[in-house]
Amino acid sequence: MTTGPFSKDDGRGRPGAESRKVIHVDMDAFYASVEQRDNPDLRGKPVAVGGASRRGVVAAASYEARKFGVRSAMASVTASRKCPELIFVKPRFDAYRAISQQIRMIFAQYTDLIEPLSLDEAYLDVTQNKLAAPLATQIAEDIRAKIRAETGLTASAGVSYNKFLAKLASDYRKPDGLFVITPKMGPVFVESLAVERFHGVGPATAAKMKGLGIETGADLKACALRFLENHFGKAGAYYYWVARGIDERPVRPDRIRKSIGAENTFFDDLAEFEAMHDALRPILDKLWRHCEGAGIRGRTVTLKMKFSDFRIITRGRSISGCVNSRDELEAISLDLLRPLLPRVLGVRLLGVSISNLVSSEDDGGGAGQMILL
Repeated sequence: MTTGPFSKDDGRGRPGAESRKVIHVDMDAFYASVEQRDNPDLRGKPVAVGGASRRGVVAAASYEARKFGVRSAMASVTASRKCPELIFVKPRFDAYRAISQQIRMIFAQYTDLIEPLSLDEAYLDVTQNKLAAPLATQIAEDIRAKIRAETGLTASAGVSYNKFLAKLASDYRKPDGLFVITPKMGPVFVESLAVERFHGVGPATAAKMKGLGIETGADLKACALRFLENHFGKAGAYYYWVARGIDERPVRPDRIRKSIGAENTFFDDLAEFEAMHDALRPILDKLWRHCEGAGIRGRTVTLKMKFSDFRIITRGRSISGCVNSRDELEAISLDLLRPLLPRVLGVRLLGVSISNLVSSEDDGGGAGQMILL
């Protein structure tokens, strides 16, 4: 792999978009790897972090488990069926948060432009870095080596000139890998990708794209901007530009999360309350795992519903304290859902978000406090 300055100044006294040097660091099977590190009996065995009950969900799966098709967000009963030898371990979010802070201290040795996405991944802008290192690749290698030495865990990294491509690159040689996408490689690399590989394209969107004859990045690139906006709304512009390897979003170290949420678009429109209740469960599981992992709680729950005609409505409820359990989150979400039914139009998307965020260690006196994730 070769690297170098991504581009020259754009003539206006600041670096052009392609001169950025962005690293995406993604820990390998983070929760499961921590459990295997701390318990030698689990090493080399298929491990799932999560609950083994009928309603349990896999929060993370070791690579040994992934060979059987076990994935995060999968129902525990399904995971057990795929891998009868699967070992379930209860999550220890305090331990994961402590290790995550340790890793971020390593990042801070190189740059202050760090945008955490979760406990196990982050973007770093190292265009101007603290060591004046000319090569982003070398910084990524140093970071991976320090993470291994100080935590006993492995990380994969992607290096590129924007966030979209850096994230793609980090996934390219997992686990324990490093991949670089240069400006010369970027557009061609994107053209060869299946649309499912695009960050932000879920199963339902991928199916819709394929129904329109869009199966690869090259197919997406061939679509007009207006066509994509007509079919995918505001996301159409995003698809249009990333299909060309263009992503101008900066790495935002000061990004303040006012809310966190999860949603899902369905292959078939939903009409009945029970079907929507079932569809909400994995959404709520994902959202609550994020709350637990980040150590945050919130006072306001908002339900989002998109209909078959793409019209969107939201309903929210604030409580005096914080939502302190997944069951409480589900109860409030269902209370928001019931008055909205029945509907003439089918529902194609459901989402739930939590806002008015506070630390889970807050004493409750900071109403409306916002935190960095």
